[in-house]
This record gives sequence, C-alpha cells and structure tokens, in this order.
Amino acid sequence: MELNLTKHVEEFVKYVPSVKKPTYKETVNSRLKWTGIALLLYFILSFVQVYGLDTSDPQRMQQFQFYEIVLGSKFGSLMTLGIGPIVTGGILLQLLVGSKIIDWDTSKEEGRKKFNTWNKFLSIALCFIEAIAFVLAGALPVTGGAGTAVAVMMQLAAGAILVVLLDELVSKWGFGSGISLFIAAGVGSQVLIRVLSPFVAPPVCQSGNLLSCLPTSTNPPTGLLWVFALNILSANAAPALIAALPIAATIIVFFVAVYMQNIQVEIPLTYAQMRGFGRSWGLKLLYTSNIPVILTAALVSNMQLVGRFGLGPADANGIACGPLGCFEGGTVVSGLVYYLTAPGNLLGQMVQGTATSPEFVRALTYMAFMAVSAMLFSRFWITTSGMDAQTVAEQISGAGMQIPGYRKDAHVMAEVLNRYIPALAAVGGLLVGLLAGSADIIGALGTGTGMLLTVMIVYQYYEELSSQRLDEAHPLVRRLFGE
Repeated sequence: MELNLTKHVEEFVKYVPSVKKPTYKETVNSRLKWTGIALLLYFILSFVQVYGLDTSDPQRMQQFQFYEIVLGSKFGSLMTLGIGPIVTGGILLQLLVGSKIIDWDTSKEEGRKKFNTWNKFLSIALCFIEAIAFVLAGALPVTGGAGTAVAVMMQLAAGAILVVLLDELVSKWGFGSGISLFIAAGVGSQVLIRVLSPFVAPPVCQSGNLLSCLPTSTNPPTGLLWVFALNILSANAAPALIAALPIAATIIVFFVAVYMQNIQVEIPLTYAQMRGFGRSWGLKLLYTSNIPVILTAALVSNMQLVGRFGLGPADANGIACGPLGCFEGGTVVSGLVYYLTAPGNLLGQMVQGTATSPEFVRALTYMAFMAVSAMLFSRFWITTSGMDAQTVAEQISGAGMQIPGYRKDAHVMAEVLNRYIPALAAVGGLLVGLLAGSADIIGALGTGTGMLLTVMIVYQYYEELSSQRLDEAHPLVRRLFGE
C-alpha cells in the first residue's frame, strides 16, 4: 500500500514546477546574484494585494503579527501564507518519521529521497489546504460571495507555490535556504521600522496621506528611539524606560545568540594515509542550528490559527469562545491557546504595574512548550537530515579521515560520535527554545523568536560566506569580510 502511494506521489511531483540544480560550479557572485533576485521577488510579491479581500478594517490583520514575522508572510498580499506550507509539511513528516509511524531509514539515500519527495508533495498540498483554512476561518475577510472566496483561495495558494519555488531557487542557486532568507528579511525590516521610523504606524497612517503619518502628541512615532528621546526631553522617565526595554532586550538576544553559536566540542581527526597531518572538527552546541525554533514557531502559529475555528457568537463583552480558547476581537484571553502563546512585553507590564498572576503562569507554560518542542524537533531533525552519528561517521571515513586512537571503521566512529551528537541536539534544542521563549516574553523587537532566528540566520550566512573563496567576489563583499 505504502509503495503504491509513494509511486503516485512521485508521479505527481514530476509534474510540479521545480528548479533544477546548476550543472556547473557557480561563482560566489553568481550565487549572491540569485539570492538577491529571490529576495527582491519576495519583497515585490509581498506588496501585491490579493483581489477580493475586505481591507476596511486594517487592525484585523494586526492580530497575526507573530505569524507574519516567524513565517515570512505578509497578510493581505500574495505572500500571506509565507513559508507556512513548507514548514508545516516538514513538521508533519518529522513527527511521522521520528515516531516511526512511517518507517523510513533517512540515514540512507533512498529514505532521504522519499522524505524530500513527500516534503515537496505536502508543501504543495498545504498551499491549498492553508489557503482554504485562512478564508473559512475568517482570518482573511472576503468582500463577495462564494466565487470571490474561491478566487482568494486560488491567489493565496498560487503565492505560496511561488514561495516554494523561490525556496528551491535559493537552496540550489544561491546561499542558504529561502526559508531562512525570508524570515531574516521580514524580521529585519520590522526591527528597523520599530527602532528608527519617525512616522506613525497604520492604521492611523494611511497610504496617500502623508499628513496622517506625521507624529502628534496623541499619536507618537513608531520608532522607539524617537519615543525614548521625546520622553527623555519631556522628563517622562517611565514611558522612556518602557520604550527602551524592547531595544535592550533585542541587544541582549543578539549577544547571547552569537555567544551560543560559538560554543562547540572539538573532535580531533587525522588523515589515515598521512600520519602527522590532521585537523579538529567542531560539533556546535546548537548542532541543529535554528531549525528547531523555526518548526516550533510554525507549530505555535498554526495552533493560534486553528484556535479560531469553531468560535461561537460573541457575548455581551465581545468575547467569543471555541474548543481551544476564547478571543476578544483578535486577542486570545483564555483557554489552551492562551497558555501556549507569549504574554508579550512582560517587563513593560511589570514596570507599569499591570502584570497579573495568569500572565506569569502563561509565560512559564509558553517557555516550557517552546523548550520541549524545540528539543524534540532537534532530535527528530538529526535523523531525517543526514546529521546523525552514523551518516557523519561515513562521511568522515569516506574523506579518508579517522578519530585518533580508534580503528578506521565507520561503525566505531559512529559509536564515538553517538556520545556527543544526540546529547548536543537535545541540549542545543532545549537551550535555543528557552532563549526564544524568553526573548518573546521580555519583548524583544520583531518578537523574540523572530529576532533570535534572524541573528542565527545572519550569522550562518556570515560563516558560509567566510568559508568561500572570495577572490572573484565583488570588492564590497571582500572588504566586508576583511579580504
């Protein structure tokens, strides 16, 4: 049964548009060019509005800010779904393969091929499923009847499929992955706006009306630096402190993330045929990098969306309840979803004296969920991505290297690496989940999770570019890396 189903999926994927790998070795400039093209297309598509949406209530879109940031989406545009279908498909396969419900040996080429084929199939299928879910759940209000709703669904699905193709373009022709690139781009732009923008935020600021965007005494600027400076000049200490806290939290997250990136265990290696020559190989504490946080953030975002299904009519206080939680407008106020979402700027609430006991309980449950989920995803990821001890040992053995003091045998090296890799995956996932949850709670800009992901992504790009031969790169790139 499974074999027949896999064959049907493989046949289907053959007809899905895809980006082929280059048949020649690309230069650094070429890879940078394609990465830039993909990023430019992503930004252009994020400004193309979906036809048929009711945009009369701009604040309705604000409730999905977390989803936008961690999944590189832009609500109301062709990029509404962002990388959601790709990441959600990955989560489903991670859970099914990691729990052995689907028994694929992803340490072998055949198992990884099946995993990638099904990942592509699920990503495309989820483009349509999530588009339908967003419209039916009322996340995107439609102006017309059933025909307009179907048209909106098709536009959302088409935009998501373009994201899948852009991700392939970056992965095969550029640097890194489209998933990471789009998250970093979205969060980076949000952080710059929140820190430096001298204008008032929407919906007060209306497109085509510059005067409505100018700050007043009742509508302060979006940029927190401006708010901080204005309150300092006016001798308003408390508002100045509240404006400074998110900036300070963002700086703390930046330095902690960079510090954690550099913690590693050194494994000595020697060349079997050339005694006396060797090198050390670093196993990083964050062995699976930012993948566990991306998967966990996607899980949280999807739970927030699913929590809006089945909501009953609002009561006299404007609160509507469903199986997973109660919502007041677009804000969750109780239920399971409430305790699995971050309370926001808890430090700011403490300074203002508005923090309550349920908010502290909510902070603890959210941090625990982020930490445990990231740890589990990290353990699952090493078995499905070729990062497990056996696969790494075979790669080391194939390169003609061995661990000093042990026989040149892949199984022996795998036993040695098994002392480190599973533990690093679990501990690294746990720590990065705790850091992401803590950053969300203390109110880091771009959400703590988004900021953490961006720092890790940018650092990875720096490491990848540093390892390249930059002789033929643009002079500006060489100067940036001190060459």
